[in-house]
Amino acid sequence: MANTYTQLYIQFVFAVKNREALIDATWKERLHQFITGIFQNNKHKMIQINSVADHIHIFAGIKPDQCISSLIQNVKTESSKWINDQELTSKKFEWQRGFGAFSYSHKDIKNVINYIINQEAHHAKTAFLDEYREYLNQWDVEWDEKYIFINPE
Repeated sequence: MANTYTQLYIQFVFAVKNREALIDATWKERLHQFITGIFQNNKHKMIQINSVADHIHIFAGIKPDQCISSLIQNVKTESSKWINDQELTSKKFEWQRGFGAFSYSHKDIKNVINYIINQEAHHAKTAFLDEYREYLNQWDVEWDEKYIFINPE
């Protein structure tokens, strides 16, 4: 798109279905590389990605020519298929429905990168659902508890 100039930094957050702890440390870097490839193939810029056992954070520079929902649906579909085809879990892997997408300014990049890098330490102190509710409240997103990510059974 000629003469279109954007600066769109988005942090995406989504969980494993039922928030099961299925993302294993032995293969999570391969998952991150796979997802990074999807972003790059769609002409977006991966800035930082990290996951813990039950969810993932992705921070990217987004081009305006692709719908965010379509991008994340593609990431979730293709990465689930890849995990299952690689037989990385003993049960079928699925991402939970829905996602969070939170925008940042250029001056926030360094802080967001550090936050995502330090997910393991962060979640040693803060539960995922508490963190997610905090994001929703901080960005003044209207939400309903019945639609929030499902607790593990």
